Amino acid sequence: MNKQQNILIIGAGLCGSLLALRLGQRGYNVTVMEMRPDLRKVNISAGRSINLAFSDRGNKAMKLVGIEDKVKTLCIPMNGRMLHDIEGNTILAPYSGREHEYINSISRGELNALLLDEAEKHKNVTIHFNRKCKSVDFENTTATFKDYENNVEFIEDADAIFATDGAGSAMRKSYFLGKKFLFSFSQDYLTHGYKELSILPAENGGYKTYKNALHIWGRGDFMLIALPNLDGSFTVTLFLSFDEGEYNFNNLTTKERVLEFFGKYFKDALELMPNLVDDFFENPTSPLGTVKCSPWHYKGNTLLMGDAAHAIVPFYGQGMNASFEDVVEFDKVLDEHHQNWESVFKTYEKTRKKDTDAIADLAIDNFHEMKDHVNNAIFREKRNLEMALEKTFPNEYSSKYSLVTFNEDIGYRQAMLQGRAQDKAILNLLADKDISINDDLKIILEKVKAATKNILEDDKIAGLK
Repeated sequence: MNKQQNILIIGAGLCGSLLALRLGQRGYNVTVMEMRPDLRKVNISAGRSINLAFSDRGNKAMKLVGIEDKVKTLCIPMNGRMLHDIEGNTILAPYSGREHEYINSISRGELNALLLDEAEKHKNVTIHFNRKCKSVDFENTTATFKDYENNVEFIEDADAIFATDGAGSAMRKSYFLGKKFLFSFSQDYLTHGYKELSILPAENGGYKTYKNALHIWGRGDFMLIALPNLDGSFTVTLFLSFDEGEYNFNNLTTKERVLEFFGKYFKDALELMPNLVDDFFENPTSPLGTVKCSPWHYKGNTLLMGDAAHAIVPFYGQGMNASFEDVVEFDKVLDEHHQNWESVFKTYEKTRKKDTDAIADLAIDNFHEMKDHVNNAIFREKRNLEMALEKTFPNEYSSKYSLVTFNEDIGYRQAMLQGRAQDKAILNLLADKDISINDDLKIILEKVKAATKNILEDDKIAGLK
């Protein structure tokens, strides 16, 4: 594969702009087509998540392309979950027993803009906006686009096409409709949707509530979360069923009913949100779904990456981080000196897909944890015990959350299998009263390790490896 080859990337979102930057750094001729206007010139948020959770796997990608310090200036550290009960009482639940481990709130738009700026510094990278991909001819390695500025359709030719055009990917649709090879595809939606709301800055420009945490109002069947922004505001997201329960998106149709709902379940949040009604009726309600598919590639012509290959629900804060990690893992495969793109694509999917399937499943797990389990007494006891183990034995124990979020050198699947086994071990030991928070931590650690080992061995026999 010579570096003079022409690479076409469909989609200039977070994954696409990072991929363009990295391939540009490696010397390839890269053309990027994005259907939306340039977000550096036009506000295009349109109800999408304004800020995202940025953690170690994502930061590994920033290190790879040499912009870690620039990204850090866009981050607000969040040391834990601030849990709000229905009476308005709060408790801060750290993410880790190790003080140096935390996640960050980061602006989607500002991060995307930075990646675009960095990519365009390379003369071999060209980015076009307002060009929507209509279809991909994966046999001939061409893509048809519509230019929104002059309303003209045109065909773009390339040596290899990468689709990073999100959960509604045009190329994945072409794979599916083309029926020229065996393509498996699943799209599973939660019964819940989400709506973006906001807590505006205080009059002095400061924060109306605690800044360095991810705020959660878990209410069993639904929840509210809030992440801080650099301007003193919080991006608030309501996760609620479309049509089930006393209150749902389908029946929250009047100002009075919205205020009644928030007054009943999120009273302390409502006091911070005088703009609630305007936000609620102006912003869209969006679905929450998981996309899995295979293969991600066709011959040596085309490859799906990021959400186009594996869209997940947002409850582990890993959607962006997983897409960034795609680029890191793909870069590793490029270093192996394969002779052609087909070999690169096959190797990449073989090493990567098991991990993206795992984080998709973990994100569903965390949905139930955040809206409900965080309020459960035995769950809280487990978390307190894990924090104590991490603090006392920082090199010997990591919770499932830490394995996924802070151990970027461990694959998602390995983190899932180890983490689930640990969770099961601790919950069983607590339920059987074999351990308690007051016991000697060294003895607890040994008991947890032994029980986890037994569970992992049983899982292996059952075929989970």
